[in-house]
Amino acid sequence: MSELENLPGPDDLLRARKHLGDFELTICTDGSYRLDGGAMFGVVPKTLWQKRAPADDNNTILLGLNTVVVRTGKHTVVIETGVGNKQSAKMREIHQNKELLPQSLAAAGVRPEEVDVVINTHLHFDHCGWNTTLHPDGSVTPTFPNARYFAHKGEVEHGHMQYDRDRVSYLSPNYDPLIENGQMTLVTNDAIASNPEVVPGISLELFPGHTHQLMAVHIESTSHGGAVEHACYISDLIPTSAHLDPTWVMGYDLDPMRCIAERKRFYQRAIPEKWLVLFTHDHNTPMARIELNDKGKPVIVDM
Repeated sequence: MSELENLPGPDDLLRARKHLGDFELTICTDGSYRLDGGAMFGVVPKTLWQKRAPADDNNTILLGLNTVVVRTGKHTVVIETGVGNKQSAKMREIHQNKELLPQSLAAAGVRPEEVDVVINTHLHFDHCGWNTTLHPDGSVTPTFPNARYFAHKGEVEHGHMQYDRDRVSYLSPNYDPLIENGQMTLVTNDAIASNPEVVPGISLELFPGHTHQLMAVHIESTSHGGAVEHACYISDLIPTSAHLDPTWVMGYDLDPMRCIAERKRFYQRAIPEKWLVLFTHDHNTPMARIELNDKGKPVIVDM
């Protein structure tokens, strides 16, 4: 693998850029936002997690909203679209989100109309917010007018149920207009099992636990020298590099025990095969490889 470009500063619109085989990966951002540290680390004591993710006086920690742009030579693929611009004033005050993805894409030289595929690993508000854009007159239109969007059918069904547990996370304007106009393809477990590939080199795999249908996105390309290089956007199964311990799961996870099992299953392949892991909410370390240290614990390693 080629080396990462220089690590960006905390406010830079481009978080990282790297070639993976013949593909180009660019980590864009919707900016940072803040969530409660206790919720992000579940039953892990604060005395432990704050060493990795320092909290402010309100017990919130800094998180990223990483969007991966993959240019394959034939397709421009966007993975996740951040919080977007539909949050209420109260929620923006709580999360301190920045609404920067359009500026970040522009800085990366990505025009919304050239994007032909958008993938949502799940439909929580902080992963699909810029699927659509809210305008001053109250109308909502697709942010990527020529794209085919992909999400899991079960996520839409779950969101429509508006369960007390997580209804705040599902905002209909982020996805229902795209279903209604035919731009969003709703995949199923059977469809992923039979044909996981979205476009050549980019495929889906289920890693349930955070939500019942959480999907990871595999990116695979062959270099000019013939070596196959592999990256994986693992989404909220492992949201940041501070969550590598299998048992350090989130309070937001619907099935924590399943998350632990799925993390272990992920490591069984990602570590020996030296996958590049793309973290959805790590503002400072958006991508890294993982190995086991001398205590058998997964840790990130220098690129």
